[in-house]
Amino acid sequence: MLLTPLEQFQIISFFSIKLFCFDFSITNIFLTNLLTVFFLCFIVFFNIKTNAFFLTPNLWQTFIETIYNIIIQLLFDNLNKKGEQYFPFITVLFLFILLSNLIGLIPYSFTVTSHLIVTFTLSFTVFIGVNIIGIKIHKLNMLSFFLPANTSFGLALLLVPIEFISYIFKPISLGVRLFANLMAGHTLLKVIVGFAWSILLLDNFFLSIFHIVPLLILILLMGLELGVAIIQAYVFTILTCIYLNDSINLH
Repeated sequence: MLLTPLEQFQIISFFSIKLFCFDFSITNIFLTNLLTVFFLCFIVFFNIKTNAFFLTPNLWQTFIETIYNIIIQLLFDNLNKKGEQYFPFITVLFLFILLSNLIGLIPYSFTVTSHLIVTFTLSFTVFIGVNIIGIKIHKLNMLSFFLPANTSFGLALLLVPIEFISYIFKPISLGVRLFANLMAGHTLLKVIVGFAWSILLLDNFFLSIFHIVPLLILILLMGLELGVAIIQAYVFTILTCIYLNDSINLH
């Protein structure tokens, strides 16, 4: 039984492995990430191995086609045909975040996307990659991203710092959005569970019956958290596509 709602986010070391100044300990966040990667690889290799699609799709084919349609629609809406080459990256990114969020909903599991270190790693990796793509395509013209066309010199002195700060904060907002939504939702679930457990342990039998009320609320919140897990994976992916479009087309 957890003592506080935030204790569920504690990183626990199972095997301590330290080499010089580096810590390679096996923790719950590492094992959960490993499990997520395993499921991701399973989806890819199972799809390659079966390689059988039917006119009337089964459950597995429906899942694969749904993921494919979501990703290809996102890329086409933002990058048109230019987005086809980024399909593998966007697919892996979407599935990794989605699986991480869904695994966190399993009781006694661990939500890796509720930690800033994970979400910032994802967002800053996307940010660096997007900039590399933009510089590779446009070279020094990439700097025009911070200065709108036909801007006077006086106005440029004001706009350039604002655009630069706004651009720098993109990966921060991208990582914080995912972290805050997952952490807030799981904290609320733990608070409701603790409240229901406290009512159940009351000495008064008639009052203890009312623990059913927060449990019913908990069921509704679990459905809401399932929706949040899917939506946040989608939002992270669509923002990545928008950032890609900005770098490729200098919008």
